Amino acid sequence: MTSNAPRRAVIAAALAAAAAAASTAAAQSASAAPSGAAVPGAAPQRHGRDGEPDTAPVDYHGWTSFADWLFGAHAGTRPVPGPRPGLEFDRATGSLDYTDPHTGITATWESASWTSPVRKVPHPASELISSWNAHTPAGTWIQVELLGTYTDGTATPAYVMGRWTAGDGDEDIRRTSVDDQTDGKSSIWTDTFSIDDTTAGPLLASYQLRLTLFRRPGSKLTPTVWRLGAMASNIPDRFTVPASVPGEGAGVELPVPAYSQNIHKGQYPEYDNGGEAWCSPTSSTMVIEYWGRGPTAEQLAWVDPSYADPQVDQGARYTYDYQYEGCGNWPFNAAYAATYKDMQGVITRLHSLNDVEKLIKAGIPVITSQSFLASELDGAGYGTSGHLMALVGFTAEGDVVANDPASDSDAVVRNVYKRAQFETIWLRTKRINASGGVSGGTGGVCYLYFPAQPSPGQRRALAAVGVV
Repeated sequence: MTSNAPRRAVIAAALAAAAAAASTAAAQSASAAPSGAAVPGAAPQRHGRDGEPDTAPVDYHGWTSFADWLFGAHAGTRPVPGPRPGLEFDRATGSLDYTDPHTGITATWESASWTSPVRKVPHPASELISSWNAHTPAGTWIQVELLGTYTDGTATPAYVMGRWTAGDGDEDIRRTSVDDQTDGKSSIWTDTFSIDDTTAGPLLASYQLRLTLFRRPGSKLTPTVWRLGAMASNIPDRFTVPASVPGEGAGVELPVPAYSQNIHKGQYPEYDNGGEAWCSPTSSTMVIEYWGRGPTAEQLAWVDPSYADPQVDQGARYTYDYQYEGCGNWPFNAAYAATYKDMQGVITRLHSLNDVEKLIKAGIPVITSQSFLASELDGAGYGTSGHLMALVGFTAEGDVVANDPASDSDAVVRNVYKRAQFETIWLRTKRINASGGVSGGTGGVCYLYFPAQPSPGQRRALAAVGVV
């Protein structure tokens, strides 16, 4: 199952509470702007199956082109052109004495920052998840902050969405989320900004992302950030969803490698007690290898040579969030995928399995997050409060073909799950748990990994689900 399932369950429950009475939130947002009115800087409005405005709005926006990096507020950063444009240090404009809470080491870092233009979301949002792609040489790291504005005109605090570095050597900080961030209107739950009470409090109307680059004083090294973005959404409170009709992905299956997390049980318990909790990095490893990437033999030299599939151990080590104490931090997994040559990683939400079909047909696997009782997913043979798996295709009848890492061996990782059952456990925001109480669901969260230069068909499929 997923790393730190009980803790992720607490987070999911909080998100479910935040989603309560989302119909009221929708009414609030409708009163904030005329129906159908264009929102400056917003993506085109998406419509549902019946042609009506989408009742589960999702807005992913990313900054990734050279033109994107030219705008915003630079404080010691510079845009870098090329096949993969990015943002780097130009000069230090700040200094930070940072005591790493996970090592106790205090060090001085010089910094430069970039603050994005304001992103006005098309529909006031109850949640936001940021993600980023970056190269961080040893001795460098980045911090991503959310600077939001509520629908009542007030501002959020500067919320830290993550402190991240690719490495974990003596020169590096420990990558970490930051707990205990709240202002009484919203809170940060590991990797997710969430409105505390959507029925009483304001929603998120707009935001900026502030990116700060850090390095040792006097160093000439620099992080390079290629993509920075966020998914803002307002998913209604729902225990079930209408089943979608099989479409263009029916009968398509991608040749994604199959890896079991369970064969790593007991390995490297310092990373969330070993493989039984490694669904997220195991799923990430499968998709990274599908794209022909992966760690080198030199990078894997630290892994016990008797262990099968050492690349899964690598993924667990380098997605591990030292505050969350697990490998299930969603943006950290996307950032890890993007450490491999010419790869991108994005966290977003999708609306239905028809969205997944568009991506699968274009050759892009989808990693989904869901929770369920054993009785809710025929053939799984287990229940979970949070679990990741890689969707690799569809049967001719439209059922889901999933590489489910919660399997006893690589040979049995491929599973077929009933379409309607899977769609519900993935897209719902609330569910009845094993104790008969109410717990949360992810509302369609997924990881998308794809090349830095997608094919034209892949670009079209990504654009169709809001990722550009």
